[in-house]
Order: sequence, then structure tokens, then C-alpha cells
Amino acid sequence: MTITATLLTAAGPLLQPNEGTGPAGNLPNRGTTDVPTGGSGQAPQVAWTLGEWIGYSALIAISVLLTVIALTTLWWMLHAWRSRDALRSTSFSQTPRPAAHRFTLLVPGRHEQDVMGETLDMLAKQDHPDFEIIAIVGEDDPETDAVVRAAAARHPSLIKVVVDDTAPKNKPKAMNLALQYATGDIVGVFDAEDEVYPKLLSLVDSRFQETGADVVQGGVQLMNFKSSWWSLRNVLEYYFWFRSRLHFHAGSKFIPLGGNTVFVTKERLEWSDGWDAHCLAEDCELGVRLSADGAKVVVAYSPEAVTREETPPTFASLLKQRTRWNQGFLQVLGKGEWKKLPSFRQRFFARYMLTMPFIQAATGLLIPLSVLMILFVKVPTAIALVSFIPVAPTLMLLAVEVVGLNEFGRIYKEKVRIRDYVKLVLGLVPYQVFLAAAAVRAVVRHVKGQNGWEKTEHTGQHRTAQPTEVVGFANAVTTDTDADTQQRELAGTSAGGAR
Repeated sequence: MTITATLLTAAGPLLQPNEGTGPAGNLPNRGTTDVPTGGSGQAPQVAWTLGEWIGYSALIAISVLLTVIALTTLWWMLHAWRSRDALRSTSFSQTPRPAAHRFTLLVPGRHEQDVMGETLDMLAKQDHPDFEIIAIVGEDDPETDAVVRAAAARHPSLIKVVVDDTAPKNKPKAMNLALQYATGDIVGVFDAEDEVYPKLLSLVDSRFQETGADVVQGGVQLMNFKSSWWSLRNVLEYYFWFRSRLHFHAGSKFIPLGGNTVFVTKERLEWSDGWDAHCLAEDCELGVRLSADGAKVVVAYSPEAVTREETPPTFASLLKQRTRWNQGFLQVLGKGEWKKLPSFRQRFFARYMLTMPFIQAATGLLIPLSVLMILFVKVPTAIALVSFIPVAPTLMLLAVEVVGLNEFGRIYKEKVRIRDYVKLVLGLVPYQVFLAAAAVRAVVRHVKGQNGWEKTEHTGQHRTAQPTEVVGFANAVTTDTDADTQQRELAGTSAGGAR
């Protein structure tokens, strides 16, 4: 038999479909009809087990949560750039009015001997004609006390020293104690490591006069974005928070105030009995109570007038700081003052903001579960597609952050390197995992009733020998031409990043 004949004989069954070889006339090589099939020829779906229901539901839940968080965050980040007029409205006045108020500036410090003396010297250089500075130190902190008293000796007509003998110690207790000695009709708060713009009080004074505000929140900007991989993201958080997001909160008439460069009328502080001495986020708590009472809060941000600060020097310190903030939000949520907000929209918004630690904690716990399911469990196609929905807004967020880093470097004359953009991209997921971990830690501490104040140390990483000039803002008052140019560039760049 030839090779050709042999091959034809072997292929015979395939070439002769009329010759059935299986039961019930089944055709060879066409499968079997022993298993029922649907119209598509595939086996019918088997009912999910309880474990599959739980796992798939968790995967869908985390996908929806991540999508909502990413979309809302993106909207808030871009709020200030929605139009040229909106951007213009976020800045301090270009023509400040003559001084009309007296300021009391509170500067609490604990174990801040490395940075507090220079901060007090800078505050003493304010060009405003009527202000005082109250430095607050603990009786058990001789190093900081010595630095503060030396500064008071250098500026005897401006700086008072108040000794905090309360126990246990925390920031709101120290400020409430100093408030008893305040003589100004407007009280401002600064941190021990702050670098403050020398004309800030004049700009804030004018803002109070122009708006009739009860509170003016100024801008704060972390500067040392090259210190570590997390400092880069921390710096951008502050940039978008004070540049845009706080303006959205103020417009919504529900605002968690910042911890410093915030100015409140003495009348409002007396109404509120100062700050909540038991809250780990006393700034947020005060903002919520003032919002519920209908106080007028104005946010103003001009790049040249921001207060410069540093990121926490260690990862552990950053974790403690975020834990304290999240735990403070949970305390404010439990206190319930937000329920007094007049509209349903405000109350809904407040609940969403204050429950964010719970959302982040739950998301953080679900992330490992979803990863294990994707790696080791055969997930239905529809659910797998749903799990990829958060990717789109997350990539948009990353694009906006890249644009924001470029803007930050250009405005503050900081050289942004290629490696910084790489760190920004590679740090996206690890930083989100870190935020979830901090939220989980905050929830655990809150449930256990651990409300001790975990202090953030400062080393002065943000300070340079010569202050950096801000692009387009050479003077205290920005000219119309400079402002228009800056706004066009910011709006154009941000719009390009969002596309």
C-alpha cells in the first residue's frame, strides 16, 4: 500500500460523515450529546456556591467603591480649574485694603526645638501693623521652652510665651489655654515648622473685609517632594487639596478646616468654646460645627502666599499622622454635629466625607481577597469586566497628577526630574495600599478607644538658605496681566491632563 493510500484510509472517517460510529448516530470528532447544551452549544451555568456569591459580591463591591472614590476625587481635584473666573476667585485680592483687624497668632510646639525658633522669627516679620504671637510649650519640654524664650527676647513686643501644664497634652488643649490670653479680634493658627509669607496677614485682613467671613482658610504647601517616594505623593495631595478641593467644600458650605494657616474671628471661637480638646482632628471638628451653624468660610490660595511645610520624615511618622486624621474624622462622625447641617445634600456630603476611613478600611481589606480571586479562582467574564471599571478613572487621576507635578515644579521653580515622574507612577498602588492600611489602623484604634495623640516630628527638610521665588508672583499683589497669564496656563494644562 502506498503512502497516499494509507493516509486516505486513515482519513476515511473524517471524509465520510454518513458513517456513524457512535451511539445514537453521533458523528465522530464532533463531541457527544451526552451533556445537555444550550443554544450556544455551551454547558449550562451551574448555580454559584455560597462562597462564590460572597467572593463575587466582594469583588463587585470593591470595584464600585474604587470607581466612586476615583471619580469624586477627580472632580474635586479639578474644581478650581473649571473656568478662568473660578480660578480667579480662589486667589487673594490683587488690591488689599488697609489693615482693619488685630491678629493673635497661636503657635503650639512640642519637642520642636529644631524648627520653632526660626518659625517665630519669620512670623515676627509680618508687615501687618497690629498683631501678636503666642508661643505655647509644655512645662516638660525644656529644650523647646529655651528656644521659644530666646525668640521672645528677640521680639519682646510681639511674642508671648504660654506654658501648657495640662495632661495628657495635645494640640487643641494647648490652643484653648492660649486663647485665654489672646487680645486680637482674629485668631490664626500655625505649626511650629511653618514658613509664612511676610505679607500674609495683610492679605487675610483684606479678605475678611471684602467678604464678611467668619473664617479665612489660607493655603498650605508641602515642599520637599524629593525626600522620599511617599513625599512626592504627599506634596501633590496638599497641592490639589488647598488649590482646588477646599474651595469645593467651602462652596458646598461644609468644610473640614485645615490645621494651620486658618483664621477665625474671636467671636466665633468664643461661641464654639475654642477647639474640642478630645478630638484628634480638632480642625475638622471646628469646621463641621461652624458649617452647621451657618458660618461663612472663605478659602484663598495664591501660590506666593502659601505657608510652606515638610512631609513627615519617616514612613512610620506618616502612618501615624494619617491614622490620627482618619481617627479624628471617625470621632467627628460619631459626635453627630454634622446632622445639624440644614440641607440633605450637605448632610449626605458630610456623611460621605466622614465615613471615608471606613470606606478605605473596607476597601483595604477586600483588596487582598479580590487579588486572590483573580489569581486562583475562575471568575465569570461579566464580573471580571466589572472589576476593571476602576482602572479608567484611576488612569485619569494619574494623568492629572502628572500634570499637577509639572505645574507644581513650574510655579515653585522646583526642578522635576524624569525619575520623579517614574516614582509618581510606580508609587500609585503602594500609596493607595498605605492609605488603606492607615484607615484600618484608625478604625482599630477607634474601636479599642485608643485616643492618644501621636505626634508628627519635624526636621526642617523644606527649608532652604534662600526662599524660592514663585513664578508669576514676584510681588505681594499679583498684577492683572500676571494673573491672567497664570490662570490661562493652569487651566490649559489641567484641561490637557484631563483629556
